[in-house]
Amino acid sequence: MIVVMRPGATTMQINEVLDRLGTFNLKGELSQGEERVVIGVLGAPIPAGLGQALEALPGVEKTLRITAPYKLASREFHPLDTVVRVRDVEIGGNELVVMAGPCSVESRDQLLRTAEGVRERGAKLLRGGAYKPRTSPYAFRGLGEQGLELLAEARERTGLAIVTEVMTPADVPVVGQYTDVFQIGARNMQNYLLLEEVGRTDKPVLLKRGLAATIEEWLLAAEYIMAQGNRQVILCERGIRTFETATRNTFDLNAVALVKRLSHLPVIADPSHGTGKWYLVPPLSLAAIAAGADGLIVEVHPDPDRALSDGAQSLTLENFGRLMQQAQAVAQALGRSLTPEPLSTI
Repeated sequence: MIVVMRPGATTMQINEVLDRLGTFNLKGELSQGEERVVIGVLGAPIPAGLGQALEALPGVEKTLRITAPYKLASREFHPLDTVVRVRDVEIGGNELVVMAGPCSVESRDQLLRTAEGVRERGAKLLRGGAYKPRTSPYAFRGLGEQGLELLAEARERTGLAIVTEVMTPADVPVVGQYTDVFQIGARNMQNYLLLEEVGRTDKPVLLKRGLAATIEEWLLAAEYIMAQGNRQVILCERGIRTFETATRNTFDLNAVALVKRLSHLPVIADPSHGTGKWYLVPPLSLAAIAAGADGLIVEVHPDPDRALSDGAQSLTLENFGRLMQQAQAVAQALGRSLTPEPLSTI
């Protein structure tokens, strides 16, 4: 349920609504709009007749039932866009944010070359896996804490914030010592214990859509994080598994546009995993921006042919630079901003 206050409702009237909710062991969360305050009602069960009782209070315009099973993530509950702040970067505002880096942290030289290269071309966050969930147990699965230390060094040298994957609840404390954003990978989207553990932290969470998850399941996964008190959730569309085998996954641009309508949370697009082919990353990146994505997360490697994981979908630094120039043009056409370094300086 949400309680819509009248324009000009006083603080005393808002507090009276909150106090009334408290008598039913319910909590109210305020969302301040340009003209009025909306109060989201948290808790269950909601007593019959509560809506009518609240509408009788001074300053209340109306009450509405939220039909979506996800409450905190719903735009009904929170009509205004959420902007997640990561260090000095805002995700979900007018500026598009690009996260770039290798699939896996392989070595100090590889990571620092990539970090410096993507920063020079306009990336704002450095992505890189220290712990990697792989389909085969014999594949390279990351450097662990050594990889986290290298990511921290890259942040120190470049100023880029870090986004890296956490795989188990037990890993949250150690990963949290290094990262600026916890990444929840597609395979862990419904690992509810992990979702609740990152939900108890104060760090932003990048939540990737599961391999075969519906949009509702994805948003309910976000709800698990938010219900623990962490409202800094960034959604990431990374493609879903379908009958099509020509690409690694089916990149669901429908989801980007639809989730922006259903939820107030920022949405990032991952065309690298969505396509699995480096030459499809640029066109799908531009399409995602046109569909309303708040940014991109792109795999970049200084030598993709020798990458230990996902080389086929990784851009070279040169190709990443060209993508950033193209993305800037699309962003400007939509009235949004993206300011990569000019190619002539690369």
